Amino acid sequence: MQTMTRLHAKSALALIAAILSTLTFTAGCKKKPDAVTIKAKVVASDDFMHGLDKWVVEQMPGGTVTAENGVMTITDAEGCAVWLKQKLTAPVAISYEVTMRSEARVSDMNCFWMATDPKNPKDLFYADHKRTGKFATYDGLNLYYTGYGGNANTTTRFRRYDGTGNRPLLPEHDLADAPNLLKPDHTYKITLTAQDGEARFVCDGKILFSYKDPKPLTEGWFGFRTVQSRMVIKNFRVTTTEVIEHPQEK
Repeated sequence: MQTMTRLHAKSALALIAAILSTLTFTAGCKKKPDAVTIKAKVVASDDFMHGLDKWVVEQMPGGTVTAENGVMTITDAEGCAVWLKQKLTAPVAISYEVTMRSEARVSDMNCFWMATDPKNPKDLFYADHKRTGKFATYDGLNLYYTGYGGNANTTTRFRRYDGTGNRPLLPEHDLADAPNLLKPDHTYKITLTAQDGEARFVCDGKILFSYKDPKPLTEGWFGFRTVQSRMVIKNFRVTTTEVIEHPQEK
């Protein structure tokens, strides 16, 4: 009888030890979620009903920029960049609608994105940056640039500025055919992205430029850019991807 009791006691102790071992192992392992959801998260937007508080204007004399009644209007004489104050971080998608109005020269529906200044990477708007709205004053930045309908609406180009003043132009990023030039008073739907080391310019649902960057620009500022034109912008929004984990049910 005593022998049986001792055997039952040993079995019970072994069972308890096994349970404790299992609990310790489970606690030390992080459970994977059953599923994840990837969705777009809005990180910046402007309905252009409340002025230019979210923007920094750099413009040569003779031009104006307004934001009212749901639109931003850039009326320019000699060169203008309008920067979103908020710094952006990849992965990011920047979308807006833009129209080049026919009452002015139809040219230069341009943009910068993921822009930084090597002299002060943390602050694009530092006191002595020397940018004036004149195009040449932006050569020293790191950024992605598309000049849509540039040079009096004869070229559409993508460039990756390298921060040294060098602005290389690849042959596949230099377009001059009519379908890729500006139409007066047409409202274009634009999306710019920087994600997974790739920059894209999408126009009316078509990927016009795609560049796999060997040295990707993963943070920086966005800006509208034009010269001697009337540019009307609405429905500005910036999104990033957000991953949501769905844990296992107990």
